[in-house]
Amino acid sequence: MKTKPPSNRQLKVGEEIRHCLSEVFMRGEMHNPALRGVSITVSEVRVTPDLKSAMAYVMPLGGRNVETVVAELEKAAPYFRGIVSSRLNMKFSPRISFRKDESFERIGKIEELLSKPEVRRDLVSDKE
Repeated sequence: MKTKPPSNRQLKVGEEIRHCLSEVFMRGEMHNPALRGVSITVSEVRVTPDLKSAMAYVMPLGGRNVETVVAELEKAAPYFRGIVSSRLNMKFSPRISFRKDESFERIGKIEELLSKPEVRRDLVSDKE
């Protein structure tokens, strides 16, 4: 079964939420002691077609304590929903969930594969 790509509206709302969350993290506006001083990257926010739910993919700097950070963000999700609601002009404020961003791990695996001698040899011979 094919899934439809996100609409322009979904992409725009997701990007606005990503910017809002990034700003909150950058400014240290979190009241949770477990999250103070933790640098968090929000790589993507995916929004459902009805714009009522949003999934934020996050990663703390260096990937340290990622499970703890995501768990604490999940606990604080209503706080972040309130922040997003106050800063974005939307009819409904989406429920926000947080997940570990695994794209960094995938990139590392791809780089590891590309650095293998047999792969590098094939890549060089393809260019000639």
